[in-house]
Amino acid sequence: MGILLFIVFGFIVGLIARGLMPGEQRMGLLMTTGLGIAGSFMGGFLVSLVTSHRVFDFHTAGLIGSVIGALVVLAVAGSLYGRRALV
Repeated sequence: MGILLFIVFGFIVGLIARGLMPGEQRMGLLMTTGLGIAGSFMGGFLVSLVTSHRVFDFHTAGLIGSVIGALVVLAVAGSLYGRRALV
């Protein structure tokens, strides 16, 4: 059950990051979910270094860190692929 919730949370974080990032991002549902999961793991890891929470704990700082992490992953992916579609 924990893995399913992590995937759903990653999808939601990916949607939020795509909504906050200016411009059009052409990616499907799987890429959005992968973006959210990668950003969530990266943001959760960085927040766990600063706070006393664990990486997989659900808390407000982790949610904000997950969205910021997903924005960073999206920006890096956008710079690597340039103007090509992220499909």
